[in-house]
Amino acid sequence: MYPPELVAPMKEDLTAVGYEDLTSADQVNQALEKEGTTFAVINSVCGCAAGNARPAAIISTKHTKIPNNFVTVFAGVDREA
Repeated sequence: MYPPELVAPMKEDLTAVGYEDLTSADQVNQALEKEGTTFAVINSVCGCAAGNARPAAIISTKHTKIPNNFVTVFAGVDREA
């Protein structure tokens, strides 16, 4: 498990643009039961997440056609989720 102070800025990259941070299985189930389309991003400390996944996830919030819900969990941290 990664220390919270390490992953906080990486989580903030997505939550700052409207992603809901899910940390439990109940939150995931509730999010997936919401009406409409849900875009789920599995965040990570790896270089692929930093270089491609998070930037692409941020860009996805800025289009005219977007999902109804944006959610994220963090690999190796939000284990239950």
